[in-house]
Amino acid sequence: MADHERVLFGDFRAQPKDYPLATPSGRIEIFSDTIDAFGYDDCAGHPRWFEPAEWLGGEQAKRYPLHLVSNQPTTRLHSQLDCGKTSVAGKVQNREPVLIHPQDAAAREISDGDVVRLYNDRGACLAGARISDDVRPGVVVLSTGAWYDPHTPTGLERHGNPNVLTLDKGTSRLAQGPSAHTALVELERAAGPIPAVRAFDTPKILCD
Repeated sequence: MADHERVLFGDFRAQPKDYPLATPSGRIEIFSDTIDAFGYDDCAGHPRWFEPAEWLGGEQAKRYPLHLVSNQPTTRLHSQLDCGKTSVAGKVQNREPVLIHPQDAAAREISDGDVVRLYNDRGACLAGARISDDVRPGVVVLSTGAWYDPHTPTGLERHGNPNVLTLDKGTSRLAQGPSAHTALVELERAAGPIPAVRAFDTPKILCD
């Protein structure tokens, strides 16, 4: 079969009566009577902007002035094979790298390759600084998927897992999708003795 360009809603656009959409009207709908009838204060019957729980334009940015983006990693699939050669090769001092703009790094006296501490009211984790112009000022990028590695007794996550920083809150009462990118943090160079990463240590086998 010859390749051909796929046009989104192509059949509907060409013959809307013969190829209706799976909506109450069979057409493209901007307003939903069903969703509007739920009366949710965080999800209207039409597309609209709601102020995020945390963002750089909010009051909390005065305490935590960096917006955290926890994207998907390029060295593995989610957390799968985090212990693999490709993922490990991308670590910085054995920790997940965090991208930070040179301007933000300079303001915090952070050099490329430093171990840094990211924190907010929910928790804190260590990561390896990677200074880059690929991220805009005021934003840091810490990929998801580093194997969770809490330090006892402090609770400090020492491997670079952003789940200790993100909100445990759905996008709305209707969708309940993840809101991982709605998070503010501060970042500083790690001070004092830095705990070693133990995420890949094998457990002790107890014999009878």
